[in-house]
Amino acid sequence: MNTLAAAIAIGLAALGAGLGVGMIASKTVEGIARQPELRGSLTVTMLMGIALVEAIPIFAVVIAFTVM
Repeated sequence: MNTLAAAIAIGLAALGAGLGVGMIASKTVEGIARQPELRGSLTVTMLMGIALVEAIPIFAVVIAFTVM
């Protein structure tokens, strides 16, 4: 039963992170389309945001493995 709970937790965290990364990327592309001269700074900000969002599934995996 613990294995199933860990799998569900990891899956939901991955789903949430995927949606978050998609939203960040889409808004960055919209921003670049509106103001192409800000491409460099928007890309750096996007990559920092994606890194923060991707940390959540990593924490979920660590917590799921410690609970098991």
